[in-house]
Amino acid sequence: MDISRDEQRILHLMAQGGRIEIIRSDGKSIDAARCFTRDGWLYPGFGLDMFRKLKRKKAISSSGGKPYRITQRGLVLVRSQLNNR
Repeated sequence: MDISRDEQRILHLMAQGGRIEIIRSDGKSIDAARCFTRDGWLYPGFGLDMFRKLKRKKAISSSGGKPYRITQRGLVLVRSQLNNR
């Protein structure tokens, strides 16, 4: 299964230790999703559509109320890249 360039960037960022935090409304519906790098910086250009795509492909998951992290499936989907330090 191919993934888009934007999805590739997010998965690469998460493979390096990033996380996705969601903001819920009063009910159970999700209002917003934010992606943070391993250094704590907010990654621009990430939204609910991207979050839903990654979750549908089972590339990310959350357990125990913690932020979303990359899964083994996500590591398989992400192509290796040089570390961009």
